Amino acid sequence: MTPQEQQIRDHFIARRGYWRPWVEALLKTRPDFVQAYADYAGEAVAQGPLTPRMVELIYVALDASATHLYANGLRTHVDLALKAGATEADLMDVFALLSAQGLECVRAGADILAEELGVATSGDGLAALSPAYARTLRDFEQALERPRGLKPVERAIIRTALFACFTGFQENGLRRAIRQALDLGAARGELLQAIQLGGHLSVHGTAMGAQLFTSATPET
Repeated sequence: MTPQEQQIRDHFIARRGYWRPWVEALLKTRPDFVQAYADYAGEAVAQGPLTPRMVELIYVALDASATHLYANGLRTHVDLALKAGATEADLMDVFALLSAQGLECVRAGADILAEELGVATSGDGLAALSPAYARTLRDFEQALERPRGLKPVERAIIRTALFACFTGFQENGLRRAIRQALDLGAARGELLQAIQLGGHLSVHGTAMGAQLFTSATPET
């Protein structure tokens, strides 16, 4: 490793808290990219008001989400979350929250179906079309709100990150999560940081591509 590469490596670790084979692969061919990514991804973490624990719990949620399922990142951020003070109860609360991520789409789909059928809904297509299911759904969501590790405002901030992320963007859910978080006392900066963190997931395509190419290319 050249002195320049070592400097970039040290800078990346200082900004991102980890070093992985995909970064190593890119360091050889695109050191400028590695430097720029460290600055871009590190900025939202360094300048936002969220604690390191909350940042890592958001990364855990994003990587474990059914719309992403990036196991390598999940392992990294579970470890970093525990080092930042997260508890087992915190992590299990995050994983439980993920089970409800698709429900906003169910609601939206039921609203559209009711509209096309000409069914009067009073603003709740799901309750109009399937009242028993709607009741069980409310019971399920209430169970998710019972405190274990995360505070209510923390759950709302994590939901904001999930609904804002490009892998699972859901406008109605995002509006509700932001409103709930604000009502619970979340600061504007906390919500903005949660939204910004989701953009980093796009680098996982970069990571998989760089590692795949490196492993498929014979050494000379």
